[in-house]
Order: sequence, then structure tokens, then C-alpha cells
Amino acid sequence: MREQSVFLGKSIHPLSFGGAAISGEGGGYGFGDISENDSIELLQYAFEKGVRVFDSAPIYGFGMSEERMGKGLKEVREDCILISKSGVDWHPSSRVNMTNDPKITEKMLLESLKRFDTEYIDLYMIHWPDKNVDIRRPLEVLSKYKEKGVIRHLGLCNTNLEDLEKSKDVDRVEVVQSEYNLFNRSVEKEIFPYLEEHNIEFMSWGTIDKGLLTGNYKLNRNFDDSDCRKKSPWWKKSDVEKKHKLVEETKKYLEGTDFTYLDLAISFNLQANSLKTILSGPKSIERFDQLDSAISKSKKVCKEFTHWDELKSHLQKFYE
Repeated sequence: MREQSVFLGKSIHPLSFGGAAISGEGGGYGFGDISENDSIELLQYAFEKGVRVFDSAPIYGFGMSEERMGKGLKEVREDCILISKSGVDWHPSSRVNMTNDPKITEKMLLESLKRFDTEYIDLYMIHWPDKNVDIRRPLEVLSKYKEKGVIRHLGLCNTNLEDLEKSKDVDRVEVVQSEYNLFNRSVEKEIFPYLEEHNIEFMSWGTIDKGLLTGNYKLNRNFDDSDCRKKSPWWKKSDVEKKHKLVEETKKYLEGTDFTYLDLAISFNLQANSLKTILSGPKSIERFDQLDSAISKSKKVCKEFTHWDELKSHLQKFYE
């Protein structure tokens, strides 16, 4: 594990703030109610504690996350790395529209600039691959805005080797963002070696798998109506009960240690060579402090926890 995380040439806190956490009541992809005042207080608290990377996307609260980030970080804008994405748009009816159509890409970029109330976005990413649109087409649009200084850096989310190779025809992709956690290590096989070879930085989302890897998840939890997990088909299909069972079974490896399951989840990600920063979206100052504490303990966990192989092997049963 590196002594210090470096992201886009800056020394930063290992945690990046996940903006879906501050926009649930806006609709789209979010995780429950939180007021604008509480959101802004949380963003500013995270900044005071050293966080400099703030990740959002238009689909988070149908624009609400970006608006709140813009307001909450306005006074420290030059000291922040703001991230947004194109590709997950929506119709007036709020029906989600996933597309990398170049015209939609440009529209989403310009709308994000307005919501952030900024003249530039530090890292702009394409959110998901689109089998109907060659990745080079939206990248050509974004590359032109990069030449103008509207975008500082380009990235791809949830990508694949084919799109990474095609992107080289247009511009340099500097960052890849994908799910990575103790349950989902698929990027280790092909993506990580590619990133290492091409000097591309990696940031993980799903670091604690929507709370399942904290070790405190309750199966009978009642979600807010504004929490996407209440109705979303993808959550119902994610086999929460099996994951929960495996976490409970592996708590035995914590016996005799001072570590929590959250400590393990965070430390596991921070060991990845290509990884520069982990994404997580706390909804309160208390939750932020828990994440911050786990990060501060990560070196100790990596050094003293002796059951990594058994833990990973046991959790691998999720795929069996």
C-alpha cells in the first residue's frame, strides 16, 4: 500500500465523497432523505477533514447532488476536484435514459457546469458503456471541451478493455472508476494490469457494497421512499441475504482483534496497487467519522490482520 494517495497529481485524502448520498429526495439514484443544509454541512465537514475529491453525476437526485456540491463547495472550489459524468440521462417523466449519444453527452456536460456553478469540471467521465454507440464518438465531444479547458481530465466508468483501447484513438483516459470491494474483485483480472501498464489511475465505487460490508447491515431494514434500494430491481436481484450471511460467517476472523468489518473493507481496497482513492457516500458526520477512522487504521489492519486469504476465499462463495 502506498504511503500517500496521489490523484491527478495532487496529494489527497484516500476518501472521495460519493455524491449520491446527498440527493435521495431529488429522485433518480440516491439513498434517502437528507436536507440541503445537512448536505452542505456534511460536504464542508468532509473538506475540513481533508477530503478533496467530490464525485457526482446528473442521475444523483436528478441534478440535486451537483447543485448541492456547487453550493457547499463554492468558497473552496479551486481546492477541490469535482467529478461528474455523462450517459445516464432522463426524460421529463423521470424515466431513465442510458445513452452515450454525442449530443446527449454535450447536453449533460453543459447542464452539469450550470448545476455546479463552475466554469470547469476537473474530471469528466462516461458513466457506462453503450453497446449502441462507439465510445470514441462521445469522447470526441469531450476531448474538444478538454481543449477549451472546460474539462481538465477524462475518465471512463464501469468500462472494459475494448473501450479503453478505442479511447486511445481520441484522447488519453487518465482515470477509471469501477465497482471494487471484497465481494466484487472482477477488475483484478484484466482491468488492473491494463491500468498499471498504461499509467491510468483507479478509483473504486461500492467500497462497502451499499452498507453490506460494514458488518452492521440489518436484513429487516426499512428504506426511505427516496432510497433507490426500496424499489430498484438491481437491489432486489443483488442477493442481499446471501451476502449478509457470508459477512456474518466471516466475523469470526475478527475475534481477538480490535478491528471492525468496516476496517477490513476499507483496508482491502487501499491495498490495491492501481487504486488512488476510494469512493463512499456518508449521510452524516457520524458516518463520515467512521469511514475516516477506518482509513486511519488501514496500515495497522494490513499489517496485523492475518486472515485475508481465508476471508476472501469465504466471500468468494457468493459466486458459487
